[in-house]
Amino acid sequence: MNEAERLKVLEEKAAELRRLAEENGLDLSAEIAVLEQKIAELRRAIQEGLSPWGRVQLARRPDRPSGLPFVQALCDSFYELRGDRIVGDDPALRGGFAKLKGKRIAILFHQRGATPEEQRQARFGMASAQGYWKARRIMKVAARLRLPLLTLINTPGAYPGVQAEAHNIAGAIAACIWQMLQHPAPTLAVILGEGGSGGAVALAAADRVLILENATYSVISPEGAASILWKDAKFAEKAAENLKLTAQELLALGAVDEVIPEAPGGAHTDFQGTVEAVRGAVLRHLSELSALPLDELLRLRYKRYRHVGSAGGAD
Repeated sequence: MNEAERLKVLEEKAAELRRLAEENGLDLSAEIAVLEQKIAELRRAIQEGLSPWGRVQLARRPDRPSGLPFVQALCDSFYELRGDRIVGDDPALRGGFAKLKGKRIAILFHQRGATPEEQRQARFGMASAQGYWKARRIMKVAARLRLPLLTLINTPGAYPGVQAEAHNIAGAIAACIWQMLQHPAPTLAVILGEGGSGGAVALAAADRVLILENATYSVISPEGAASILWKDAKFAEKAAENLKLTAQELLALGAVDEVIPEAPGGAHTDFQGTVEAVRGAVLRHLSELSALPLDELLRLRYKRYRHVGSAGGAD
């Protein structure tokens, strides 16, 4: 029996004990506590031994904390803006204004959908051109108000459809990057799941980039890289090993600034714990960035993106 099978058996035993305790009024708390401790230890062991491809699979879980439920749990309040005032609205990329522990911020986030219908409408978080034009619109309003900007990223990439190209999705992504680079207030990006290609970079040109422990961030999907390099998507696992897309590899490269720990087994096993971990990291970094004069903030931002990936850069 491998570790994954052992974990499943332990989880089933724990669930059965909880059912018996509830139905028969038995005090099985000590037995349940022992099992939960074993489950947590095994989940951590499995997580620490994950390959890059294993982390890709974990980052792609449909129940991974992200989207509107995550924003509503993270923030005190959220007021959504819709539409790009050019073509229409896009449910795959949403945003507006929020309060985070009493602090006013602008927020943008990918929405992958919880049900099959929502996932179809949101294209699993692949935003089209109007999503990124809408994002730029929100960024520009936030700039006028000098509001900090927070982005929450979970996308396989931008939508590659014909209509997206017709509405200049490449230009929309470039406009978002440029708008973030000149934003006159702190900017912070958090990669919650997949950080795929230009669809992620459009929201990640921030002063600080944080990433959850099992999230990924790459210029191309492993399947896409395998198709180009080996002419066969079945080499995706090999591609994942070479893309340096895991949180720890990205931290070593200097492409991200902090890895936010996840619960044993992954963020999906503890939604509220993930929310609290992200909130704590976000508030800490926003506090540090808000203490900087604007000219220093912009100087450091310029330095970062002149030397991104060089593990610290140069003055």
